[in-house]
Amino acid sequence: MDARMWALLSALFAGLTAVLAKKGVAEVPANTALYVRVTFVLLFSVAVAAAAKQLDVTALTKTNWVFLGLSAVATWASWACYFRALQAGDVARVAPIDKLSFVIAVVLGIVFLKEKLTWNLAGGCALIVSGVLLTLR
Repeated sequence: MDARMWALLSALFAGLTAVLAKKGVAEVPANTALYVRVTFVLLFSVAVAAAAKQLDVTALTKTNWVFLGLSAVATWASWACYFRALQAGDVARVAPIDKLSFVIAVVLGIVFLKEKLTWNLAGGCALIVSGVLLTLR
């Protein structure tokens, strides 16, 4: 599969996650819900990696470990904030704001990874920001 198909599947599962998480955090402390979710993610990830015979981490460099660790911290922070947002608000109001992560990722990619900003990319970012603002009215 190419990158676009994987990205489309990611969007599908992220959309499912919003609704499932909203039901999962109902009347449960956000931190409890988060550690339960992370436990399931860990177990599922190990099972998939084991089935694919990809459990060997000896090839990872120090840089890999540092950036994967930082990514894990960012993932935790994102999920912790997301669960609290879902507890306080409707999925239809929370999910669009969360999708501003696209715009943030584009900006960070340009600044830190030296990725190119194209007119199409800038226009897409503008449309996402406009869409978020529209949903908040």
